[in-house]
Amino acid sequence: MLAGTLDYKSRLASFLPQLTAAVPCTEGSSLLRVYMYDLPARFNIGLVDSSIRGDSAVTVVNFPAWRWNEGLRRQHSVEYWMMASIIHRGGDGSLETVRVFDPDDADVFFVPFFSSLSFNLFVKNMTEENTVDEKLQVELVNFLHGSEYWKRSGGRDHVIPLHHPNAFRHHRDSVNSSIFIVADFGRIMNISSLTKDVVAPYGHMVDSYMNDDTSDPFESRSTLLFFRGRTLRKDEGKIRAKLHKLLNGFEDVVYQEAYASEEGFKASTEQMRSSKFCLHPAGDTPSSCRLFDAIVSHCIPVIISDKIELPFESELDYKEFSIFFSDEEALRPGYMVNELRNISQEEWTTMWLKLKSISHHFEYQYPSKKGDATNMIWRQVRQKVSAVKLAVHRSRRLKIPDWWR
Repeated sequence: MLAGTLDYKSRLASFLPQLTAAVPCTEGSSLLRVYMYDLPARFNIGLVDSSIRGDSAVTVVNFPAWRWNEGLRRQHSVEYWMMASIIHRGGDGSLETVRVFDPDDADVFFVPFFSSLSFNLFVKNMTEENTVDEKLQVELVNFLHGSEYWKRSGGRDHVIPLHHPNAFRHHRDSVNSSIFIVADFGRIMNISSLTKDVVAPYGHMVDSYMNDDTSDPFESRSTLLFFRGRTLRKDEGKIRAKLHKLLNGFEDVVYQEAYASEEGFKASTEQMRSSKFCLHPAGDTPSSCRLFDAIVSHCIPVIISDKIELPFESELDYKEFSIFFSDEEALRPGYMVNELRNISQEEWTTMWLKLKSISHHFEYQYPSKKGDATNMIWRQVRQKVSAVKLAVHRSRRLKIPDWWR
């Protein structure tokens, strides 16, 4: 079991003294100062590489490369990339964070639990009890609640990735004061909000379009609107089956029922690159990876999801490179297709150029690079720090919490 209190100095400092010396924390630094808990490998990289002993300390030496053949696990891999960005310290000044080894120097505390991967690995059906995933959650909650730094802030300055809709599902109420890194708010709306949490992009499943430099992209993309995926979904995703019936018969629209597979991703890659617009209806929750597949394919996203929240929206105006329809508008016979056909070549090209210019913000990579998805997420976290400090400072002196309500 983990100890109930946090060691004052990170054990990793003893493994990597050169990193400690390489990233001094100076007063007034604009970088976000992150302290990462030294959780054993069974909470994180041991889930990526089973050859790593579960009680091993995590270092830059044993940190595994992401396995790109991991298929659907890639969608919710933000936890891996965030940890990687803290483990690896680049020397080009492009990162948004600096790792600190003294908790008293930290702006935020990163909790490196791969909760999405844990769910995917250990939960075969939702009725199972006492799974390895649940045991890891219990162990982690006990550890955090015993930490003096958690107690000091009530967990408000802790960053916990919960990207899969079912990640940390048994005990997330116990850590809901923290900054969650989420895909959307579909299943956690009662404990999560834009005020405290950060929406992060899915890892895209199709290959990025690296040489999209055709002289006439509008004419070269012969398909008006493309969708490929499962049409029978739950909750908001029920609209997919309705759209399937509605869009059937338009000769310049491709709407295909398909299941996730490597062959399917290759087919989607080719089709997205030859389509002007790519459809993004809700899945089981308001979001899905399809939006981010479209972005890296430079296919103008057509978003149909009344309750979707989007990554990095304090810095990106999605109206500049996406089209939005409400559920009601999308289900009007012929309306959406006619609206898309009425977008001129000049208007489309302007959006396409904007899409090309921002698509790097949706790339996860190791080492992280300036402006990529991981750095954008940390920038969003940094925007939360002032509100966190306000809440923490007020909580220390108030005799009657939230008295004005």
